[in-house]
Amino acid sequence: MQNEILGIIVTSLTFYGGVNEIGGNKILLEDKDTKVFLDFGKGFTTRSKYFEEYLKPRQANGLVDFLKMGLVPKIEGAYRDDLMENAGQQLVEPDIDGVLLTHAHADHADYISFLHEKIPLYMGRTTQNLLKAIQERSSSDFERQVLEYKELGSKRNDPRIQRKIETFRSGKKFKVGSLEVIPIHVDHSVPGAYGFVIYTSEGPVVYTGDIRIHGNKPEMTKEFVRKAKEEKPIALICEGTRITEQTTNESEKVVFTEANKVISKSKNLVFADFNFKDVDRVRTFYDLAKKNNRKFVIKLKDCYYLKYFSKDSGLDIPNYDDEHIVIYKPKQRTGKYAETDYVGDDRYYATLPNAKTAKEISSEPEKYICGLGYFSFNSLIDMDIKSGVSYIHSASEPYNEEQIISEKRLNNWIDKFGMEKHQIHCSGHAKGIDLMATVRYISPKMLFPVHTEYPEAYKKITDKITIVKQNKAYKI
Repeated sequence: MQNEILGIIVTSLTFYGGVNEIGGNKILLEDKDTKVFLDFGKGFTTRSKYFEEYLKPRQANGLVDFLKMGLVPKIEGAYRDDLMENAGQQLVEPDIDGVLLTHAHADHADYISFLHEKIPLYMGRTTQNLLKAIQERSSSDFERQVLEYKELGSKRNDPRIQRKIETFRSGKKFKVGSLEVIPIHVDHSVPGAYGFVIYTSEGPVVYTGDIRIHGNKPEMTKEFVRKAKEEKPIALICEGTRITEQTTNESEKVVFTEANKVISKSKNLVFADFNFKDVDRVRTFYDLAKKNNRKFVIKLKDCYYLKYFSKDSGLDIPNYDDEHIVIYKPKQRTGKYAETDYVGDDRYYATLPNAKTAKEISSEPEKYICGLGYFSFNSLIDMDIKSGVSYIHSASEPYNEEQIISEKRLNNWIDKFGMEKHQIHCSGHAKGIDLMATVRYISPKMLFPVHTEYPEAYKKITDKITIVKQNKAYKI
């Protein structure tokens, strides 16, 4: 897009993702001759229209499947040279000045994997560490090469290409071209989440990322909202995941209290199914284990998270060798728990003194809370389980057909092993009533709802709203 017409500065927003879907945010902000993306995430809804677990975009085809099926936008100079060469496209020098990343969730971060390595990434230090853990535990995943990547066709020992990473801290202003940016921490279900106040030539633009006010640290989100109002933004890009949901009684304290009722009454195994990137939930079940004289069982792959979480004093999370932690040692390769069954860092974690097999854990069921969810349910086959085991589902309930099918399969496992299911959760996204109060309070000149299937719901509180369309540029 031409950024200067007859001497008149044009500042614009183009929405390449996060439109009429939850997640997949890819928002291009242009000001003078500066271009920055606000997140560059995977759109799960768009992806699921064509792909599923056993039908995936082909890594051997590089970016072609993603471009052809509309999973990423066609933007000259945006993508890695090796991917463009593979697609038979002309190589163009990138003119994007950076990506401002709000947090490490896949729907905001993953498709940075495809961007040109000359495009700098701006993120918080905690986000950087979380992305390191994600990449270490899934190093071969083509769609999760945010911090570094290997070119298509490279050999096993070929070096990885490092991206340029610039880290920031809450409240500390930095510049990207003509833009000045203030990142401010917000509370979300993943640590190190931020919103942005961005000073353009036309005035301040505010981007919420993903926020909530009912979590453990509402003061962080409130600080961001106050700053946003103070700056009198010309545009507010606001998430709306739960905009149609109003009043609910949920908080991390409620999760702790309700889960403790289940655990304290049980003399059997307890399973807790939740997203391990949610440090509040990790801390909740770790504390519940200690409170009930149990140990907290984690998956082998979750050691990678604790390795980095434990280094951040602000998170108050133990490392994998903590006395209250047990590492579940799964069967691999020979199925006989031989040291050689495990490779890389997995071998190190699997051979630690606190690593235990399914049989060892189930032999003393009253001693453990197992952080093993649905995708580890094959471990139940190796356990000598007695009926009455408690299964705490501490994640969102299914909301689409694919998730409903998975839910039915999960329930089949629960019935097969005589488990008792409990739904106890606190969402990472603000309730509708809180979102509407936030928009009213900030009172922007124009609202651009994203990350929602119901953007029109915001019309209840403002007529200064633009219902955005995919790939369309909006002058601000």
